[in-house]
Amino acid sequence: MNQEQQKPVPEDHTSVSKDEESGARGLQRDLQDRQDRLQPADDEPVSEPVNDSAPHPEAPAGSGRWVRRLLKVGIGLALVAIFGWLPLKAVLQTSSVEAVVNARIVTLRSPIDGTVSAKPQSSTQLSVVHEGDTILHVVNARGDRVRLDDLRRQMSRMENERPSLAAKLAAAETSQQDLARQAAQFRDGRILQLEARIAEIQTAIEAAAARREEATAAVERASSLIKSGSVSTVEMARLTREQAIAHQTEIGAQRRLDAAKVELTAARNGTYLGDSYNDRPSSVQREEEMRQRVSDLRADLVHSDAEIDWLTHEIASEQLHYINRAEADIKAPVAGRIWEMMTSPGEDVRAGQPLLKLLDCTGAVVTANVTEGVYNRLRLGERASFEPNDGSASIKGEIANLTGASGAPANLAINPDALNKEPYRVTVSMPELDTTGKDCVVGRTGRVVFNTDAAKS
Repeated sequence: MNQEQQKPVPEDHTSVSKDEESGARGLQRDLQDRQDRLQPADDEPVSEPVNDSAPHPEAPAGSGRWVRRLLKVGIGLALVAIFGWLPLKAVLQTSSVEAVVNARIVTLRSPIDGTVSAKPQSSTQLSVVHEGDTILHVVNARGDRVRLDDLRRQMSRMENERPSLAAKLAAAETSQQDLARQAAQFRDGRILQLEARIAEIQTAIEAAAARREEATAAVERASSLIKSGSVSTVEMARLTREQAIAHQTEIGAQRRLDAAKVELTAARNGTYLGDSYNDRPSSVQREEEMRQRVSDLRADLVHSDAEIDWLTHEIASEQLHYINRAEADIKAPVAGRIWEMMTSPGEDVRAGQPLLKLLDCTGAVVTANVTEGVYNRLRLGERASFEPNDGSASIKGEIANLTGASGAPANLAINPDALNKEPYRVTVSMPELDTTGKDCVVGRTGRVVFNTDAAKS
């Protein structure tokens, strides 16, 4: 038995790697040892039933050894076939040479000139940030506030002028009311005066009519007496003249009455006529002037209020602009990790200067390089799976970009040029790849297996 174990095992010419061949031989030796422990030794006699009537020929002593040897060789060939199929399967699959989990880099820049006054949330480059988190704070102590100061001075001037303008308006309104009252009193007095004059003229008309009637009666009597010679011709002429004067006096009084009535109608309408009046008396003119001044002051006050309202809104807007120019929060636009911090607290920065690079973990992809033959068989939208080198479960995805030998995207965290075994590059989107928070596994390596038989519909 010891001599058989020392005999060399027949050499297997199957094309396998050295590691796989040594593993298969070790497993074969282990199985052989277990089989030897279970079977009897070669030098022990085999008990057989004795038959007196028919003697059997003795079995050859080396047949058992050849059976065991053939069994061992068969087991070894089976193990070599099993372990050799795995690398052969990998060779037959359409897969990448190298692959790495990648993600987009977002560069955050300073919107203003100033000093970085806030510290990041963590000093490590793998700090987890969420969308909207404030990472840095920039303060500009020398911000331009000239226009804001001008607006505030204008507001102060308008606020100081408004009380004086309101007081002038109140005084003008009081004067206008007094003058309006005086004008009303004058108008009422003028109407009463004209009414009295009209009454006086009517009395004069009645007296003139009475004298005219008396003169007419005297003329009629003289006319009847002049034939008898009782009245002279001179007396008749005098009586006739008095009759004409009485008639003209009545006519003049009537015309004065008509003029007084016109003046009364005009006075009631606010217009005053006469030799000593123009169309507006002094009190009425002053009342109208004061009314116009009140209107102007009221318009000025409304304009002042509108100007104050405009300045209030303009100051608020300019103050907001000044705050935006004087200080700014640098917030994370996406959830991810701080990939590279390019500044530190207390450092002076300029507008547009890069402050940090943020790893966008919400849209991680897998970048891989493939051989030319594999690259030419790939199509956009085809299924693919990423198999991590750490032995974890594969992740399904699809081909999102085929860059080939052209320049790789510059906004990726890991430059695909680092995968330098093959020059042809493929980008695979992995929606199932959880890369948020602490599970942002950018940089993990593996390989991508492509399913070129079916494209995603």
